Amino acid sequence: MIRELSPELAKIAKNELNENPNQVPNDLENLKEWISKQPHLKARTDDQWLIALLRGCKFSLESVKKKLDLFYTLRSTAPDVTLRLKPIDPEFLKFLRLGTCFILPPSKNDLRPCVIFIRPGRYNPDKHSVADVMCILYYLVQILVMEYDIATVMGTQMVVDYENVTMNYLTQATPTMLGKLVAVSQESLPLRLKGSHHVNVPSGIEVIFKLISGFLSQKTKDRLKIYKNNEELLKSLPKEIMPVEYGGTAGTIDEIIDFWEKKVIEYRPWMEREMEFGTDESKRINSDNVDQGSFRKLDID
Repeated sequence: MIRELSPELAKIAKNELNENPNQVPNDLENLKEWISKQPHLKARTDDQWLIALLRGCKFSLESVKKKLDLFYTLRSTAPDVTLRLKPIDPEFLKFLRLGTCFILPPSKNDLRPCVIFIRPGRYNPDKHSVADVMCILYYLVQILVMEYDIATVMGTQMVVDYENVTMNYLTQATPTMLGKLVAVSQESLPLRLKGSHHVNVPSGIEVIFKLISGFLSQKTKDRLKIYKNNEELLKSLPKEIMPVEYGGTAGTIDEIIDFWEKKVIEYRPWMEREMEFGTDESKRINSDNVDQGSFRKLDID
């Protein structure tokens, strides 16, 4: 069963995502039937998970099939990104507490995109990798879309704070790793990224932006914004959705991280089951189902 949307959210879902409540049960059934006929694919079929994927693809069943297949294919073919930190392991919570990645829990009455914060400068590059940050994002997003319809309907915005980021961090961002990170975060996750905001950008980061731009569509590039400091950032994003440390009123970062730590613990049985999903490429019948090698041009919707 899926949750019923509020009238306001349902109207947005209909106008922007082509969501038809009368058609949703049929869409879910079609998707489940398709999954059952893919011998290489072992995938979650919870209604709430599948509706998140449908909304992320504006209810295009063919697009959902490709996204879903890629999501689980990357679980098998890019474990250095998707399984580097497993949410059922103590190391996951330990790294989560560093505050490298967190999502502001959305208000159920606030019809705005959810805000994801990435702060790579919080980890020690001699001990950890940017792929660890992606693992935190990868699993928090799964909880987010299961819990909050606002995230699946209104989409998300990403804030990347480069404070304390040095060349030791930047050397981790090889073209291969960047391709995998972009594929996981923007191609496979059930999200509609509405924009990305980059603040406290250090010198030398231009090389990374140039590499990333090769994977992005023009629309994505147009919505990528760079700020000199937190004060400039606050002019673009309202205080109500920003942490106290950034001049906002949405709670402290410690409070937000504590919220997500409790959620990860609460979802442990769900995550244990999640570890069983993936693909067996030796059983794949149609290799055209997923474009796992080229990492298609990305489009912020």
